[in-house]
Amino acid sequence: MADAPLPDRAEHGAAAPDKHGAVAPDKHGAMAPDKHGGPPSGAPPLGARLLAFGAILVAGVCGGLIGFGFTDLQCTGSCSTQKGIGALVGSVAAAVGVAIIVVLTLRAMGEWAAGGRRRD
Repeated sequence: MADAPLPDRAEHGAAAPDKHGAVAPDKHGAMAPDKHGGPPSGAPPLGARLLAFGAILVAGVCGGLIGFGFTDLQCTGSCSTQKGIGALVGSVAAAVGVAIIVVLTLRAMGEWAAGGRRRD
């Protein structure tokens, strides 16, 4: 019994790799190759990553100012070491908190861009 040729995957709407191994988009536009012909990237757009980095920096500065101000209110006299520690703790706490939110947001963007498909 001769083996029948396998049907073309593109006929069924599945993504098929091209001659370079890049995956072409399916009929829903998912799994598009990057602009250099490589495999699809799961990374968020550059603008979103730069905005996220900026948000972490701004949160660190604001947290440092809040920590410095809070310690300044509690301390009388010359307490430069305590103010510095308050600023450091505030900036690290705020930056870490915003970084967690940023990571979750960028992951959600990646899932949303992929069409929200889940593997069960």
